[in-house]
Amino acid sequence: MKIFIERAALLRSLAHVQSVVERRNAIPILSNVLIEASGATLRLNTTDMDISIVEATEASVTTAGATTTPVHTLHDIVRKLPEGAQVELALEDDGGRLALRAGRSSFRLSCLPREDFPAIEGEGMPHEFAMSAADLRTVIDRTRFAISTEETRYYLNGIYWHAKEENGVQLLRAVATDGHRLARLEMPLPEGAAGMPGVIVPRKTVNELHRLIAEADSAVQVGLSENKIRFTFGDIELTSKLIDGTFPDYERVIPTGNDKAMTVATKLFREAVDRVSTISTEKSRAVKLMLGPGNLTLQATSPDAGSATEELEIAYGDEGMEIGFNARYLLDIAMQIEGEELKFELADGGSPTVIRDLEDDASLYVLMPMRV
Repeated sequence: MKIFIERAALLRSLAHVQSVVERRNAIPILSNVLIEASGATLRLNTTDMDISIVEATEASVTTAGATTTPVHTLHDIVRKLPEGAQVELALEDDGGRLALRAGRSSFRLSCLPREDFPAIEGEGMPHEFAMSAADLRTVIDRTRFAISTEETRYYLNGIYWHAKEENGVQLLRAVATDGHRLARLEMPLPEGAAGMPGVIVPRKTVNELHRLIAEADSAVQVGLSENKIRFTFGDIELTSKLIDGTFPDYERVIPTGNDKAMTVATKLFREAVDRVSTISTEKSRAVKLMLGPGNLTLQATSPDAGSATEELEIAYGDEGMEIGFNARYLLDIAMQIEGEELKFELADGGSPTVIRDLEDDASLYVLMPMRV
């Protein structure tokens, strides 16, 4: 194998594929990137046995071939090469070393046989549909903050995607919850997604996908089976195993009878919660909301730091009530609201609260109260 490639192109592809690989790996081959050169294309492939990322990029291939070499070492070398450098990659005759040359720099990297590299098969995806990169970013942005990190409840460690019919309209829903808060987003069901199974996309996959599509502007092709999901866009293909578990019946925890409504300016509320919570203890991060006609008082107290209060004008015409929330959770939800006003639907100080963006019917958030 012998190829020539621009440093910028190689660095971009390596940056895309290297983050899925753990820095410390008990299995040596999983620290490596599979490098395949043929025609005028260089393909890079990494995996952690649960996620596989493949990216193709143009290269001048003198001799076709394939090998594997430590991806983080290769990435660090290419990153430190001067801009505009032409990189030569050549596999030595015995296959045990990969020579990298650029200008006056020369490196020899250890290799493992390509036959040892594990493959995550993405074949046999019976459900395929397309969605825009912008829609996929929205799905992830609106829900991933609520994914649970508690490993014992592994079935909550991802975003639940499923098809749903509501008032005769076919919808694609994405839901995440950690038991304290819930985020739900829905959009029209993409063509081809009818009949798709409900699947839980793992947290690590969601984060990798979010990083990879940050600047994508093309359509994303989604392939889906009972236990795998594949995202293809541009020259990148991400294939992931799905979480083998049953997502709980989330609709049971979304209140439908909350009869008290409060509307408040999003930006002012977000900033006030952030200021007041400065005084709250790191352990509880509690902030109390005291509602009265036309007025909201935010309060936080700490045995060590003291207390803080702030008042806001609100639209609220019901009887006064008090309710406490984790300030971090409250801010996480408020950060998702892009409209100028957000709406709280409340029942009492001990019941779940629904939070909505008044300018976005597609998203809904549920937050459990806490004692303050």
